[in-house]
Amino acid sequence: MIRKSRVNGILLAVFCALCVAGGLRPAAAAAVQAQRPFKNFSVAVYIPVRSTQQLANPKTLREQFQRIWSQVHFNKVYLEVYRDQRFANPATLNRIAAFFRRRGITVDGGITLFSGVNKYYQFNSFDFENPRDIAMCKRAVREAASHFNTIILDDFTFFNTRSNADIRAKGKLTWSQYRLRRMRWVAKHLILGEAHKVNPHAKVIIKFPNWYEDFQGLGFGLDREAKMFGGIYTGDETRDPVHTVQMLQQYESYLIYRYYHNIRPHSDFGGWVDTFGDRYVDRYAEQLWDTAFAKAPEITLFSWPQLASSEVVYPGDRWAWADDRTSFNWNAMVRSFKAPPGTDAAPGWARVAGYALGQVNAILGKLGKPIGIASVKPFNSSGEDFLQNYLGNIGIPINLMPHFPLHAPVVLLTREASYDPRLVQQIKANLRAGGDVIITSGLLQKLQQQHRGIDSVAEIKYRGMPVTVRHYLGSPGGAATLGLNVPGEKAPPVTFPEIRFYTNDTWPVIQGEAAAHGVPVLLMTGYSRGELYVLNVPSNMGDFYRLPEPVLNMLRGYLVNRFPVRINAPAHVALFAYSNHTFVVESYLPRPVTVRIFVRRPAAQLVNLVSGHSVLPSRAVTPSPLPDQRNETSFVVRLAPHSFEAFAERF
Repeated sequence: MIRKSRVNGILLAVFCALCVAGGLRPAAAAAVQAQRPFKNFSVAVYIPVRSTQQLANPKTLREQFQRIWSQVHFNKVYLEVYRDQRFANPATLNRIAAFFRRRGITVDGGITLFSGVNKYYQFNSFDFENPRDIAMCKRAVREAASHFNTIILDDFTFFNTRSNADIRAKGKLTWSQYRLRRMRWVAKHLILGEAHKVNPHAKVIIKFPNWYEDFQGLGFGLDREAKMFGGIYTGDETRDPVHTVQMLQQYESYLIYRYYHNIRPHSDFGGWVDTFGDRYVDRYAEQLWDTAFAKAPEITLFSWPQLASSEVVYPGDRWAWADDRTSFNWNAMVRSFKAPPGTDAAPGWARVAGYALGQVNAILGKLGKPIGIASVKPFNSSGEDFLQNYLGNIGIPINLMPHFPLHAPVVLLTREASYDPRLVQQIKANLRAGGDVIITSGLLQKLQQQHRGIDSVAEIKYRGMPVTVRHYLGSPGGAATLGLNVPGEKAPPVTFPEIRFYTNDTWPVIQGEAAAHGVPVLLMTGYSRGELYVLNVPSNMGDFYRLPEPVLNMLRGYLVNRFPVRINAPAHVALFAYSNHTFVVESYLPRPVTVRIFVRRPAAQLVNLVSGHSVLPSRAVTPSPLPDQRNETSFVVRLAPHSFEAFAERF
């Protein structure tokens, strides 16, 4: 009796032979057989060059593959050819690739154009004025292109050296100007040019990392470079939001993919998440979920050695919510692991990924196209760095884009928007068309310094003197009479810059008070058919998280006024909304939280897409700040720590 696996192998060999006769290469033929393990997205694993070298041993390859495959199924690998002055053995690449292709797994190439670390363990890019580094870059690209039709560049395709040769080449340019220009040359000649010399069909994908505010300083050009390559990829790693150098906020795992997608629609091929810097296992799951909520078509797991490790994954610092019924259920994840026969293996990071991806896959197909409040970050701009992610973490859905959206109902503009030379004209045009425009205190200051004419919209002046407040008042009816502090709780001090405005011309709809002195938190004034808002950003933008919940609720009431759904919740609760009247509410808090959902439709009905249960309406006990919000329907839901729920309006 012939074993089934042998039959499958014979059939695949015959199929490949037929395809070769028809002009299709064996690698491409095998790729046709690839099956996606998850219905709503592809899953890839990145294999760094050290692992590529180790996998040349057939026994190691079989064992490590089985270790990962027993925990998470994937349909693609990126096989790295070069990193850190180390090359894979070209003689073994085809054999490793054939192993995966026989199992229906697509194999693409990978390169990390990275020289190593210096004596202080800081990253060193290639010096693109150094002939040795240029030659090594060419060799890496040519090697990859000779084996693969598709190649991804890990996110070290930047330039941070300051050698004497660099200094001479820079001349009178700024470092940003010089590096942007030089990296366009590198992309054209050293990467794309060399790849196409070897393989005219090579498609090179550039991964742009998570530190998008600083790209121009190291030569990453989202404006021109993103369009030069065959596609782009997104670094969705946010890791721990506090105990890391970058301190990237959780919402960025969603927002950054949407931003890159808006830069190059339909050519941002996926999001990339790693296992590093997480104090508790739920944080890794959250990054995967939020990448999926952003509708990334592919999710790459970095990297093979962490996933193939025989080390047991530990729950980490999650004791405060260990007994809660969280979205990432540790005990259920452990139970779902099936050790390979004859082993005593325990679940690792790969099983965490497999479990988390399975959860989000179950509902993702029911969610439509992501939507949010339009916010503008022009190319090569900086200012109130990563502010949109802090706002996303307080429940304001953001759709970040590189250009001003004409006739958008609401536009949020931070200091970076000042890089648009036509900004004030566009603000006026949007207001005349009946839209609302929200500008931050940082943008107000910048436009004022540049004498750009923002005072022709309203005479509001940034004065900047710091005022530290603990007490807050709301004035939905015109007078500051509604207390916004939580009764019985002492609010922490928050410092705001002072803003000058004319009474009865501009309205402080939310105001902070300190020692009989007020500072606006949110200003509102009319212009033509629209409303201009000025959002006062705390001196430490992380202090948005320290504002009392009633302040955040009223803030959302104004800023999300025209959106189909909004929430009342404390900080660290995010809202992801979609075009088909579906949405997701996710809590990054370590404790259970009650969230009130407002759907912008009277007598709305809601169903929980996770449980399948209907959610009953619940009358709001606090007044809505704006008159046209009186026809909303509200619902109260309970979120477990570090958990999400998905909902759909039922018509």
